[in-house]
Amino acid sequence: MKTTFSIARQLFQVPVIVAALGYFVDIYDLLLFSIVRVQSLKDLGVPDDRMLNQGIFLINMQMGGLLLGGILWGILGDKKGRLSVLFGSILIYSLANIANGFVTTVDQYAILRLVAGIGLAGELGAGITLVAEVLPKEIRGYGTSLVASVGLLGAVLAYFIAEQFAWRNAYFIGGGLGLMLLIMRVSVFESGIFTKVKEQSVSRGNFLHLFSSKKQFFKYLRCILIGLPVWFVAGILMTFSPEFGKELHLDGPIIAGKAVMWEYIGLSIGDLSSGILSQYFNSRKKVLGMFLALTAALVVVYLFVPLHSTTAFYAICSCLGFAVGYWALFVTIAAEQFGTNLRATVATTVPNFVRGSINIMTPLFLLFKGELGIIDGAGLLGLLTLTIAFLGLWNMEETFGKDLNFLEK
Repeated sequence: MKTTFSIARQLFQVPVIVAALGYFVDIYDLLLFSIVRVQSLKDLGVPDDRMLNQGIFLINMQMGGLLLGGILWGILGDKKGRLSVLFGSILIYSLANIANGFVTTVDQYAILRLVAGIGLAGELGAGITLVAEVLPKEIRGYGTSLVASVGLLGAVLAYFIAEQFAWRNAYFIGGGLGLMLLIMRVSVFESGIFTKVKEQSVSRGNFLHLFSSKKQFFKYLRCILIGLPVWFVAGILMTFSPEFGKELHLDGPIIAGKAVMWEYIGLSIGDLSSGILSQYFNSRKKVLGMFLALTAALVVVYLFVPLHSTTAFYAICSCLGFAVGYWALFVTIAAEQFGTNLRATVATTVPNFVRGSINIMTPLFLLFKGELGIIDGAGLLGLLTLTIAFLGLWNMEETFGKDLNFLEK
């Protein structure tokens, strides 16, 4: 039986630590634009009546980069190796974010958000894949949860840096952190499982293979569907938290950046907790089902229980973050579902497709809001999203303790 010391020694090895720090910088850079959006666009001369449209345009450019980068880095991760993605992605988004500090037009800003999005897309999937393959299967869940829980705190740092520094300097700091981490990555070693597969004559990183059969497609689709509530909470409930706060007649205005910060604090704790619970129950599916049920209950509280005070509202934001804190668990499940020759492709594309789902959720939310009002409209979208996630969980293979040394034929 493994002692706590031996588990900790295996857990806190270089690939795990570097993957966690990489995701920390990734989240910092991913959310920084949302935090500095208003001030940066004002400095670029965007009038107030075009602020929302230009902001949505830039966010969509970043999201488009994430979708493109998810496919690009996923394929490269299986063809060239997990380390190639960890090096290449952080170099691209670090340089892009430094360049963001020098923009003078919205068009320049848009191009660099696209490039940054492409770079940002590779970090989580490659990191989770590497950690899952490097660690023993008995403690794999601890490792992937550690990566996510540490990484998600990057949102908290982004908020405080943006509060203390001008927006251009906040971008410089993020890019500098990425380049510092790039130096640390020199000491990271490749996954032994992937190294063995690389020596074999087998197709690797074939994205179209995921659609080669009905069974394969639905296995891949389920991996995406279970993650949708995470971005319903982040992309709808947190992004539009000032509007929800106003509609709920709270005792003061809600600041979106602060709501996001509190959500990500809860998300970090939730990610660590979901990993520990999956190890305790020897099950990924049971814990995921528990967190989905908790999310459903807290969405009801957020929208329909009169909270009155901003303090209570921020507390619910943090609790909601905890409830959707199965982000690492859901990416781990995706990585465990597929063989070594497709694992990075799946683990990298799945979270980025979930992030990209916000481009579907936003117009649906606006449609439902127009018909039902902001509260009931969000409630209907939440019901739809959570129902789809539960359907995705249904009939999904339990992957706890699964040996990852296998291939997709």
